[in-house]
Amino acid sequence: MMIGVDYHPSFQQIAFLREETGEYNEQRLNHSDGEAEKFYRDLKLRGIHVRVGMEATGYSRWFERLLAELDFEVWIGDPAEIKTKRVKKQKTDRKDAQLLLKLMMEDRFPRIWVPSPENRDVVNCFGIGIAWFRCARGS
Repeated sequence: MMIGVDYHPSFQQIAFLREETGEYNEQRLNHSDGEAEKFYRDLKLRGIHVRVGMEATGYSRWFERLLAELDFEVWIGDPAEIKTKRVKKQKTDRKDAQLLLKLMMEDRFPRIWVPSPENRDVVNCFGIGIAWFRCARGS
């Protein structure tokens, strides 16, 4: 299953395709009531292989961790590159999710490298350690 996700801090708009059956659907999933998490956990329970494509954003860390925990494939895309691929400049959450899915289906998704959640934690701790060291040294 491929899922294009237009991610926002309080919800996500998704467009998805199950390649095996041809089933296509769109849905809005809320974060605060656990709807989004339940949706993805249900896919895992059903044994469905999932690839999620979304634009890079700084507010999706919990979501990326969930997808990693479920062993789903995550593609993070370059927002500037994705913007150039919009045919009409009219931007809606629904159209953004559709575009992300389309780019994955056509193998044109502009992926960027992103460290795994575990590696991000190491990098963050390392950065905090350097800052503490500089503060202690008085630099």
